[in-house]
Amino acid sequence: MVARGSERIVDALEELILELPGRVRGSRAKLSEQALGALHALVDDLNLVSRDELDELELRVAQLEHRLRLLEDERDAAAS
Repeated sequence: MVARGSERIVDALEELILELPGRVRGSRAKLSEQALGALHALVDDLNLVSRDELDELELRVAQLEHRLRLLEDERDAAAS
């Protein structure tokens, strides 16, 4: 009886040891998803812009500056 009980314990421990890396990876991935979700919520709450949004705005400003220079050049050429 003691031998069978010991075998069951050893089998259960072996199974747990084999499952442990998968469980840790799953927990780590789940924690990362939760942390990322909390970070996105914080960014939204603080009304912060993303890098992509900032890059888009910088591009639009550069395009407007370019158009303004073209209009100024046309105006200067017409005045000459």
